[in-house]
Amino acid sequence: MNGLEKISERIRREGQAEADAIAAEAAKRVAAIRDFSREQAEQIGADAESKRRQAVAERLERLSGSADMERSQALLAAKQGCIDDAFAKAAEMLRKLPREEYIDLLAGLAVQNGAGDEEIVLSATDRESVGEAVAAAANAAKSGAAFTVSAETRELGGGLVLKHGLVETNCSFDTRLHRLRQEMASELAHILFD
Repeated sequence: MNGLEKISERIRREGQAEADAIAAEAAKRVAAIRDFSREQAEQIGADAESKRRQAVAERLERLSGSADMERSQALLAAKQGCIDDAFAKAAEMLRKLPREEYIDLLAGLAVQNGAGDEEIVLSATDRESVGEAVAAAANAAKSGAAFTVSAETRELGGGLVLKHGLVETNCSFDTRLHRLRQEMASELAHILFD
């Protein structure tokens, strides 16, 4: 081997060693990039899974809250329905009292709520069936009273209206029960909701 061949061989060996070193370095970099990319992909996947679980948990919490609210509203509506039914039955029971008890009840309403000189306004049916008896019982129960049965009639659903000129006192069953319900609202709520 002559000098030129030796130099060429040495250049080739040095070039090959350098190429091998570059290839090895490139392989290390590719492996590092691959490992980094795999870690990033795993982290992105884990983050996505965490976000998905959080979104599912939040959705379930909202649905649970909505279901609780709907259940509470349905329960409240049912309880209000029970109260409505109870007061409607009370009004019906008052209208169906035996005649003498009904007369006493209406006379008592007139005596408790009137001065004694009012006209008693009744429904057409009550005016015909018990009107004069109510006025007589109210006058007998209140000293100096002069209640009269009005020629005017109204659909009251039971009870009466006391009329003195332009001033009226509504003692119909519906009105009295409505006031009673308002007065008893907190007591009813306590009984039903506690």
